[in-house]
Amino acid sequence: MRIIDLSAPVDGAAYEPDPIHHEVLTPREGALHMSAEMQEHFGIKFDPDELPDGEFLSLDRITLTTHTGTHVDAPSHYGSTAAYGNGIPRHIDELPLDWFHRPGVVLDLTEAGVGVVGAAHLEKEFARIDHVPAPMEIVLLHTGADKRIGTPEYFTTFAGLDGPAVHLLLDLGVRVIGTDAFSLDAPFGDIIERYRRTGDRSVLWPAHVAGRRREYCQIERLANLGSLPRPTGFTVSCLPVKITGAGAGWARAVALIED
Repeated sequence: MRIIDLSAPVDGAAYEPDPIHHEVLTPREGALHMSAEMQEHFGIKFDPDELPDGEFLSLDRITLTTHTGTHVDAPSHYGSTAAYGNGIPRHIDELPLDWFHRPGVVLDLTEAGVGVVGAAHLEKEFARIDHVPAPMEIVLLHTGADKRIGTPEYFTTFAGLDGPAVHLLLDLGVRVIGTDAFSLDAPFGDIIERYRRTGDRSVLWPAHVAGRRREYCQIERLANLGSLPRPTGFTVSCLPVKITGAGAGWARAVALIED
């Protein structure tokens, strides 16, 4: 079995609209910190130089949003109420794990350009690969946007789905849709330009708003989808981190391929 990494890095040196703050406590600093903590809280004196190599343990402190890097959006991210179930959308820690370890399908949208992709485009891709997504399969959208990860253009230059395209996939029984772009919706600038031109509110983040009426998850900011050797015949594992009450959770997404 081969494992193909489909995750983007969380990199404090890369460009992010919400900057990542990554502080590293080195093993030597950890020794000094441990010594001071033992003295303050337990009244124990301990010379850090007595430790092997004068070092203890490293520690990373990171400040970032749950939407930084590869992550899974929960239904509660899309709005405060839902038109299904009991009307309360579930958080990331409440979702069934078997949604996130399923057969995968990758659709090639690299020629779509910047803006929205409609249902007809997806149906054409189904015909090209001779496969219609089955219920609970995880659908991955290869837009090629991951080539711009770490740059400002990553957040402005990509293709997303319109409302009918999302509902087409949900009608097929898909519950997890992934993309290598910043968002499953089109770029902010593209959305606002079309809204100002048409006055049509349905163009305002339709992929996310669809989640208020139908329960599903998005995987955003994937990477390396172009390395998948075929459009089907692999398993996607994208288990989200269990953060109580959160609208998203980071995931180490991978494709599992039996050779």
